[in-house]
Amino acid sequence: MIRLNFFTILITLLLSVNSSAEFNIKARTAILQDFLSGEILYEKEADQSIYPASMTKIMTSIVAFDLLKSGDLSLDEKFIISENAWRLSSAGYSSMFIMVGDEVSVEDLLRGIIVASGNDACVALAEGIAGSEEEFAIMMTSKAKEIGMENTNFSNSSGINDPDNVSTVRDIMIMSHYLIKEFPEEYKYFSEKEFTWNRTGGDPITQGNRNPLLYKNLGADGIKTGYLAVEKYSLASSVYKKGRRLIAVGSGFESKKDRSRESAKLLTWGYTNFDLIEIAKIDKPIENVEVWLGKKDTVQTYVKSDIYKIVPKARKKFLKVSLNYEGPIQAPIKKDDILGKLKITYKDELIDEYDLLAFENIKKLNVFSRLMRSINFLIWGDV
Repeated sequence: MIRLNFFTILITLLLSVNSSAEFNIKARTAILQDFLSGEILYEKEADQSIYPASMTKIMTSIVAFDLLKSGDLSLDEKFIISENAWRLSSAGYSSMFIMVGDEVSVEDLLRGIIVASGNDACVALAEGIAGSEEEFAIMMTSKAKEIGMENTNFSNSSGINDPDNVSTVRDIMIMSHYLIKEFPEEYKYFSEKEFTWNRTGGDPITQGNRNPLLYKNLGADGIKTGYLAVEKYSLASSVYKKGRRLIAVGSGFESKKDRSRESAKLLTWGYTNFDLIEIAKIDKPIENVEVWLGKKDTVQTYVKSDIYKIVPKARKKFLKVSLNYEGPIQAPIKKDDILGKLKITYKDELIDEYDLLAFENIKKLNVFSRLMRSINFLIWGDV
């Protein structure tokens, strides 16, 4: 027979004044994502093409982090600075202020890129890794396609003016999510508020992080600002508090003030108007289901993924999670056997389902024990 085991029932939410239909921010294009569930909480022209400006440097960092992870690059490895990289150390550009012939470590270049937003550091890193910035840009675009950035092309490592260096806020969000998920330790560079470059033959230069949200009491720990005259101001940002992370990307802010205020407004709105519900954790037992003729009367179950759902506070709704299986399950049972389905409904509509797996092996009873169990069942109805 079919057994329905409801282990999370009736999550009732409070009504809220705001709704997504009424909410808007002063940006040409924007998006807000809940990190753990992956759900989009807000979007405004999210697939409109943009010039990503210095948000490009997120991918420059990712390519380097990939190489660090594979062992093909090390933080203490040094690259010699070319004249091509040094030319971006002049007035009018965000710079680390490296000099021709300097030998600079990969770690210093990365911090120069991430914290000081140095265009010169981007070129130096790109040349050191790929031989030329052009070849490095090909690596960047390839990585973008690999992680699902379908509407992005990178033509340089820094994001300075180039009509072929294009993306969308949705793609920048995908890139930011990948960065935080795949490189949690390296991501800490993005929260540093200042970087001191102990340059060769001169006094140390200290520069502050340009991300305005790092200096607010929001829980922000990244990610990257951007500005081009043609695009105006942009920001990819992330906030982590109370076990929950949000990622916001906006572009086309009219001023620095708007960029800061409106990004903070978007992130705050996300925390205020939605609840994150943990359904299951990867490889962690959920519930026991009944077993027939096994050495144990029940078997633990689990799913092979973390499951989180976002529920809006703005409406009084119901989120229900059920284990659907035909049981009791007859032994023997092997770990990872599919026993049924974990189903999630919202407002009585199925929104997702996952394979329900056995968390352990359950051996079959011996012949005598099986016989006694069957007789008990026939006489008393006991399983």
